[in-house]
Amino acid sequence: MVLPANAQSPLPTLGENSDLTTSAERRLGDRIIRELYRDPDYIDDPVIADYVQGIWQPLMAAAKARGELSGELDERFAWEILLGRDRTVNAFALPGGYLGVHLGLVGVVTTRDELASVLAHELSHVTQRHISRLITQQSKQTPLLLGALVLGALAASKNPGATQALVVGGQALAMQNQLNFSRDMEREADRIGYGLMAPAGFAPQGFVSMFDKLQQANRLNDNGSWPYLRSHPLTSERMADMQSRNPPGSSSGPTAPTSLDHALVAARARVLSNPGVDTLRQWVNEPQGIGFAGQPLQRRAAALYAAALGGLQLRDMGGARSTALKLEALVQSDPAALRLVRLLRAEIELTTGDAAAAMAALPEAQGASTRRPELLLRSQALLKAGQAATGTGALQTWVASHPKDAGAWLLLAALWQAQNQGLRAIRAEAEAHAARYDYAAAVDRFKAGQDMARRGGAAADHIEASIIDTRLRAMESLLREQAAER
Repeated sequence: MVLPANAQSPLPTLGENSDLTTSAERRLGDRIIRELYRDPDYIDDPVIADYVQGIWQPLMAAAKARGELSGELDERFAWEILLGRDRTVNAFALPGGYLGVHLGLVGVVTTRDELASVLAHELSHVTQRHISRLITQQSKQTPLLLGALVLGALAASKNPGATQALVVGGQALAMQNQLNFSRDMEREADRIGYGLMAPAGFAPQGFVSMFDKLQQANRLNDNGSWPYLRSHPLTSERMADMQSRNPPGSSSGPTAPTSLDHALVAARARVLSNPGVDTLRQWVNEPQGIGFAGQPLQRRAAALYAAALGGLQLRDMGGARSTALKLEALVQSDPAALRLVRLLRAEIELTTGDAAAAMAALPEAQGASTRRPELLLRSQALLKAGQAATGTGALQTWVASHPKDAGAWLLLAALWQAQNQGLRAIRAEAEAHAARYDYAAAVDRFKAGQDMARRGGAAADHIEASIIDTRLRAMESLLREQAAER
């Protein structure tokens, strides 16, 4: 095959040389992720998660199609993204196919392509097994200690002083250095990630514009806002490599202005990252400022979204509702942005307690939606309206195909409880704990379900009781494995 003049000769695959099996890496990732689920910064926001998944899934499909993601890794790894409220600009890959994304990163990138470039880079670290390669270099450490060290390094990215709670002295610095991938690994993740962009439907120039953004941040004083630069340090070689991969004459910046839907999601991320009451009030007041009407459409839309969601956070329900209606009028011609505004309006109405208004505001309010944000909001509205029976069918279908969705299981538990279906509610609560790898809590709830079934006698739901018995045995087995790893 003849390479184009601007193509780079392939780098050798670095991630194959690992003594850590895929199963062992997944178990290590599960151990770490249990702790992250308990972190107060963890947030399950359906709207932002849905948007990130809309970028992540095409990248995954491109990695499979190009042969970068093997069938074994695809089957054994979790491929889950956890969102953190942290305002720092950061993303990180963990063992077993887990990725963490801070809301600070979502709030600062200006295009989908820039966010895709970060996700593609982190995905490539996982598919090339760079993480297990680094762990193999520390093979003398026990898996439990490795998990503690990884958690300590992640804590250090937010608060260097917090590291001492998990690791001691030089171990913290050593693990932080281990998390910093080698230059060759960084270059390989750049190269493979760049190759995923176009097949996944994103502009490869997003890589270059994201590098430009990181370089500008690198020139600023290090105030802890860009931990991504510490774990993925920029080099002139890496930047030149990405620049050279652009076709001759192409722009190095974003290929298109910020889309309206991205502007709204970025605004949501900034508000949900807990910026403080004073900042929220500034955002609420921004649309009333002089010259606001003359600003670009994307800027006005983002400001109105932040003002409406900020008003909701401050419990100014009237102001939040009126601002959301103004925003809806502004984005009427953009279906993706309009959907996000309708979801926000439904959130506002639900918070005020008006279930009927929330249902009316929802996209596809009269039918069961297949998208998670609509599904969860609709189910919440039905629960509030006293129509729990109407909402259980769609949620049951969802958890059948998304058994790791703890939020959906908890909502389903509430719907069953509202219908006096206590046994089913307890099982749903147990499944929610299992989805977050809290097997001890899951066992506790399944046992509570067994007790309820026994007390119910002939009136008990025997099918549900049988499911609980089977799931309890599975959870007890997983709990024993979990205890043995300690």
